[in-house]
Amino acid sequence: MAQLGKRIFISAIAALAALPAGAGEVQHRTEYRVSLGILTIARAAFLTKIEDDKSYEISGDISSAGLADLVTNISAKTSVDGVLRGNRLQASRYHLYYKSGKRARTYDVRYDNGNITSTTVRPPRRLPANWVNVPTGDMRSVLDPISGLIFPAGTNLCAQKLPIYDGEMRMDLVLSPKGSKDFATEGFSGKATVCNVRFVPRSGYKKGRSDIEYLSKSSRMEIWFAKADAANVYAPVYVRIPTQYGPVTITAVRYSAG
Repeated sequence: MAQLGKRIFISAIAALAALPAGAGEVQHRTEYRVSLGILTIARAAFLTKIEDDKSYEISGDISSAGLADLVTNISAKTSVDGVLRGNRLQASRYHLYYKSGKRARTYDVRYDNGNITSTTVRPPRRLPANWVNVPTGDMRSVLDPISGLIFPAGTNLCAQKLPIYDGEMRMDLVLSPKGSKDFATEGFSGKATVCNVRFVPRSGYKKGRSDIEYLSKSSRMEIWFAKADAANVYAPVYVRIPTQYGPVTITAVRYSAG
């Protein structure tokens, strides 16, 4: 799987975990299965903590599984912390450690009121000549890739443009309505709202990369949102990401508190 696809599915898995669950001190555990076609390629486990002062922290571990683990070992640790304002999560820091085989990289992003104040990447990338730099304007009024996909009840879910920054790439995810689907997993059974997603790369990437061009031209990316009644918010329960190697799907196999 291309590097872009790896970063996107890690961010999408993390977004599934960012489910606030009621008032007071809360812990929320979640589990996910990542598949390429019919093959399971990764599993994930997350813990969400929400304190009495409405601060939150989400931490997770992701690892390759099945046949993918025989080809290359992929692992990641990710976290985000911030504060709850109403039913929205506003990040103050996003962190991702990602390892594929012997290569590893760490991303650390700091936010202030939705604006990026600093980004640290270790080891630093050696940028090619055709790199599209992230301008100052692209660093304002952005969302982190985890809590940026959580919405309060009453939101018109599939009529939004989400400005996402993952520590390297600045992208827009443009949502449009695609109906509803039945969805059932541990902790949830009911209708999910289905949004088509158009991926728009803005900056922070190598111009001409085939995986980015493939995804930006695709009309088959989807996110399904389900309502978490206890928290009165919508969060993703299923993500479909088309890649040159086949569709990557991320499915919540547990969607409940406790």
